[in-house]
Amino acid sequence: ILERVLERSGLQKGSEYSVQQSFTNADGKRVLPDVVINLPGDKKMIVDSKVSLNAYERYSNETDEHDRKQHLKNHLTAIRNRVSELGNKNYHHLYEMESPDFVLLFIPIEAAFAVASNEYPGLYSEAFDKNIIIVTPTTLLAVLKTIDSMWQNEKQKQNAIVIATQAGALYDSFTALTEELTKIGRQLGTVQNSYEGAMKKLTGKGNLLRRVEKLKKLGAKASKQIDPKMQSAMDEEEIEENEAN
Repeated sequence: ILERVLERSGLQKGSEYSVQQSFTNADGKRVLPDVVINLPGDKKMIVDSKVSLNAYERYSNETDEHDRKQHLKNHLTAIRNRVSELGNKNYHHLYEMESPDFVLLFIPIEAAFAVASNEYPGLYSEAFDKNIIIVTPTTLLAVLKTIDSMWQNEKQKQNAIVIATQAGALYDSFTALTEELTKIGRQLGTVQNSYEGAMKKLTGKGNLLRRVEKLKKLGAKASKQIDPKMQSAMDEEEIEENEAN
């Protein structure tokens, strides 16, 4: 029943809770809590489900009123004895500062706790004084749902930190890229100016193209031909020069 409540809670087995995990206390004794629930902040919560319900079963099936009262008394005694046993185990000291100072005593049948507390109204407070909180499937599920919400908030918080970190790194990379593009732009501007200056020497007034072409016309032997585009640029420059004159 405890396993089914845990499954309905939304908590993940193996990460947010573990079952039958063995520990050794300060006295060297081995303790085996039924369930250890992990809480955000490296804290832990213990759930114990070893309370005996044999007397309650006899109470539920008994028809004789006298015997029913005795079985009910035995049932109450079984719960109080388990509370004392858990208090003596000092589960809340096992994890030192990592654990809350209470243990959840799980009673899987709602009516079993109801008749016991009705018989002895001080049962819950007596357990609480020993750092034991008695829970049933309904109340335990409410506690576990709250813990699941705590984990969801913790995960959202962690994701927000990751997103902020990655966004900062992306912004830094983008800034570096803009700086590189600006640098390339300045370099391209310098290259463009150099290119235009060289072209003026080739095609402008007193240009090299015209002078070498004259050499060819005078009979200089050459095996290559100047690019027609360059020749065209030289002719346009010559036309503009004539028009200006």
